Amino acid sequence: MIVTFRGSFLGLLAWQWRNAVLFVSAGAVAALAHHTLGHGVWELPTLPVSVAGAALGIFVSFRTNSCYARWWEGRQLWGRLINTSRTLASQAVCNLAPPVADALVRRTIAYVHLLRCALRDQDPWADAAVLRYATDDERARWRAESNPCFAAAHDLRAELTRVADAGALAELRLHAMDTSVAALVDVQGGCERIKKTPFPRAYGYIAERLILAFGVMLPFAMVKPMGWLTVPMNLLVCGAFAMISEVGRVLEDPFTMFWNGLPLTAMSTTVEVNLLQRIGGADVPRIPTPDERGVLM
Repeated sequence: MIVTFRGSFLGLLAWQWRNAVLFVSAGAVAALAHHTLGHGVWELPTLPVSVAGAALGIFVSFRTNSCYARWWEGRQLWGRLINTSRTLASQAVCNLAPPVADALVRRTIAYVHLLRCALRDQDPWADAAVLRYATDDERARWRAESNPCFAAAHDLRAELTRVADAGALAELRLHAMDTSVAALVDVQGGCERIKKTPFPRAYGYIAERLILAFGVMLPFAMVKPMGWLTVPMNLLVCGAFAMISEVGRVLEDPFTMFWNGLPLTAMSTTVEVNLLQRIGGADVPRIPTPDERGVLM
């Protein structure tokens, strides 16, 4: 996720260079035709083009706002995950003997890192954090499951039940901790819903084609009053539409490794640090900070 933007206008143009070339070319063709041929039937009336631009702006904004809602929901879900993990760790430390509490806390940390890997399409069995907090037996069992994250959550609940059956955990405390595990599973389900339900492609496809068509038509509607200024103005107006649409595209998946994605590494490491400190763990990792690009992963 970009924390501090350090780009430039030229960088934005380089990002959208194909569209920029089209918009500049269309503006140059319109200005050249006006300069050499004068007024003609190829000039378009401004009113219908203006109405089309207004409609296009509404359509593109709707898509971008909808994609941002997905991104923000993902951030809210991970906020709940962080808080619920902290709550579960505190419950374990306060309600259970150290060996059992430590094991539950470490299993909770493994669960959070497993979910991060699943959402980012990373191999959890090659992830250093998962290897650090999941035992060999746990990894073998979870790896055989279709959903390792749910298997880890199930093991958390099974361990709580076993401890309660042994008389080491009161029923009310078991219920409270079971509610925390259920909250973790709810968060996982919400994240999987976002990840596995892409934004309807028709919105992006139509927006992209309409922007291209508008970028070709607009210069012929404003060339008469603006002349050669049509070239930069077409780039500015249509480039803005293209970039707004592109922002919607990159926000569609909040769990991507691209620069716009949520900083899952930083958030999962935050959980790791917070929970380790509850059990007095050694070798507490450093919480990641933004890199030289101003991006926090």
